[in-house]
Amino acid sequence: MSFSPTRLRALLRKEFIQMRRDRVTFAMMLGVPIMQLLLFGYAINSDPRDMPTALVAPVQDRFGRSFAAALENSGYYRITHPLATADQAERLMTRGEVAFVVTVPADFGRRMERGDRPQILVEADGSDPSATSGAVAALSGIAESAFRRDLPAGSARTAPEIVAHRRYNPEAVTQYNIVPGLLGVILQMTMVMMTAMALTREIERGTMENLLAMPATPAEIMIGKITPFLTVGAVQVLVILGAAWAIFDVPFAGSLGLLLAGVMVFVLALVLLGYLISTAARTQMQAMQIAIFIFLPSVLLSGFMFPFRGMPGWAQALGEVLPVTHLLRLVRGIMLKGAGWADVAPQFAALATMVAVLGTLALLRFRRTLD
Repeated sequence: MSFSPTRLRALLRKEFIQMRRDRVTFAMMLGVPIMQLLLFGYAINSDPRDMPTALVAPVQDRFGRSFAAALENSGYYRITHPLATADQAERLMTRGEVAFVVTVPADFGRRMERGDRPQILVEADGSDPSATSGAVAALSGIAESAFRRDLPAGSARTAPEIVAHRRYNPEAVTQYNIVPGLLGVILQMTMVMMTAMALTREIERGTMENLLAMPATPAEIMIGKITPFLTVGAVQVLVILGAAWAIFDVPFAGSLGLLLAGVMVFVLALVLLGYLISTAARTQMQAMQIAIFIFLPSVLLSGFMFPFRGMPGWAQALGEVLPVTHLLRLVRGIMLKGAGWADVAPQFAALATMVAVLGTLALLRFRRTLD
């Protein structure tokens, strides 16, 4: 049979019509490249600036004020708590509200006047080394420029010594940051994708009518669908945590029970998100495409691959509505910092709110599907 341009045009017309009718696939073809362009072009920043900083300075003298001003003028530090005590600064860093704690000794001014070389302690949150590395590297230049006005030319006095200490991960071991984050990313990828195909699989196999004929309410059907995935998620959590401890030697400073409770709330939010996708998609392919579309910003905007504080305000706002963002803070806080309930309560509250919202939306959508 010879090549026929007429048949080829007919086949091309048929494929374009089919593509136009499959709106989800067509939207993915256009939406994913645009989203990648916007996220990588505007939202991703590997050198964060204006990092929140707590200043512990019992005596507010001119030397301490000069150093604080030099920190802010560098662009890396933003002193959000200028009058913090040592205990307050410790709590702020444990909760992740500040990335740095700068401690200026009470006798700092007197020792500078005597010509000594006192020390200033700068503690960095080492649970995410990439977020603080740029600011730590700039400390030496900041110290030299901070006291030029206070130390005139020819003076015997020298600039103070800056002691930088990375808390929770002094050696900047990458596994300590990546492996706890992988817990959220792996669960996000598997739980949402598997649950997203729960209802669409019934529709494609023709067993949806049998399911609807059962004497069960929509809520009972939803609970019955998501419970097995919760069990699978629990097994995955135990495997990942076991590997983190046995293979990668990740430190575990906090409560195991508190961590497991937070992770299971996160898993519940994921399976409800997947079930919501399942009620909106018509085929398993569409469900998988929507799950992948949600997975991409979850990885890029959660703080897993790039520093969360380095993103612009609008990107951080989007990241706050993603469950994996709050799980990363919870897991790193408990495992690396030894955070307690009071420190991670905001993350529990955010995840519980997402569970309530996603559960309500999924149930309403499923009831509409039945009607």
